[in-house]
Amino acid sequence: MNTLSDLAHKTNLDTLLPLIVQHHQLHSRWLNTLSLMENVGARKIAAAEHPRNVDLLMLKHAAEEARHAYYLKKQLSKIPEADCPDYSDVYLLAPRASYHYLHALDVAISRYLKTTLACADYQLRYMAYLLVTYAIEVRADELYPAYQEALSAAGSKVNVKSIIVEEEGHLAEMQTQMEAVLPNWQQHAKAVTDIEAGLYEKWVANIAQTVQATLN
Repeated sequence: MNTLSDLAHKTNLDTLLPLIVQHHQLHSRWLNTLSLMENVGARKIAAAEHPRNVDLLMLKHAAEEARHAYYLKKQLSKIPEADCPDYSDVYLLAPRASYHYLHALDVAISRYLKTTLACADYQLRYMAYLLVTYAIEVRADELYPAYQEALSAAGSKVNVKSIIVEEEGHLAEMQTQMEAVLPNWQQHAKAVTDIEAGLYEKWVANIAQTVQATLN
């Protein structure tokens, strides 16, 4: 079993998730935090849409991210004594870091696009949508399976298998889109995943601090 002493030496989700899932209050706040982040993602996709030139795939992604937020919120009923009616700070893990993670990623990748590809206006919004979504789907492809593994090991009634399948599909779709519009897309993919990795590490460190403060 993972212990608090493990956190002092190794801060990552493999260490944190078993601890979170075993603690009802932490688990409910974690689940609510994931719901918040999916909801923020859905709103960011909608904000990137052109007033008229919106393709089917972009609509699909916005709808599925919003549905993931709803699905995760509904899963809270499977956790004993869960009480997270909304996204107020008290019902989240590392609320400030969790809320600003996607915003910070969007800003950093938009800056990258301005300096590297000289994007502006709607082109900037659309390309940022592609690259931010790609980076997030790469991360989701790691995060949700790790969460499901912790859930299965704990015998939890919470289940995110359907989200795992859909996120895998999203990643393949975003890669196809990037290949179509971005020369040397692998170079840009590497750059944005490196940007995301730095923000993700800070987010996980903030989650770890919250977990330690709760369990101490």
